[in-house]
Formats: sequence, structure tokens, C-alpha cells
Amino acid sequence: MEIIVSNKSSHPLYEQIANQIKTAIMSGELQAGEAIPSVRSLAKSLHISVLTVQKAYSTLQDDGFIETTAGKGCYVSVQNQDFYLEEQQKRIEEYFLKAIEIAHISGITFERLVDLLTLLYQEDE
Repeated sequence: MEIIVSNKSSHPLYEQIANQIKTAIMSGELQAGEAIPSVRSLAKSLHISVLTVQKAYSTLQDDGFIETTAGKGCYVSVQNQDFYLEEQQKRIEEYFLKAIEIAHISGITFERLVDLLTLLYQEDE
């Protein structure tokens, strides 16, 4: 797993780190029980403060994505799949809300929107 941060981003560094680790977990790149870099090693490799990485890890732990064991390190939480599914559904809802807003503005009916979603979903299978 490679983490890339940018000082030019509108998001704070800790948020960039947390988001990239969340994405890796939700995509399956990082598996339950798998170790993630220690706070110190990640801070060193990214040339940033240990406190910044600690804040990212704290956020991930609060959200249930990682567990920290004193003296052993940080690991991807062994959460049930429902937790990750819920996170993905929240992301999808955001896109749906945006699509619905565009449909309302454009005068696209609910039926037409459903037809479009059905077509796109089946096309991807």
C-alpha cells in the first residue's frame, strides 16, 4: 500500500492519510488482521510529523477501521462485512443525491432516472 500526501490539497494531511487507508480497506487491498505501518515509520516515509499520522490513525480507530495493540502495532479491524458495506452505501447515497438533484433541475422523471440506473447497472455486469 502506497500513501501519497500533498501540501497543496484542500484536505489536511491526516485526512488524506485516513482516506487512503479507508479506501484500501474497503477495496480489499488491505485485509482484516493485516498490519499497517507504524506511526513512526509512516511519518518518516512521508516526511511529516508523527502527530499528524497519529491523528489519522486515531480517526481510523474511532471509525472502526483499525485496531491498535500496545507494543504490537496497528492492524485492520476484524469487522464484519456489514460495516464496510454500510460505508460503501453511504458513498453511493451521496452520488444518488447529486444525480437526483441534476434530474430535478433537468426535468428528468423518476421513471427515466430508474431506467437509466438499471441500464447502466446491467451494462456493467
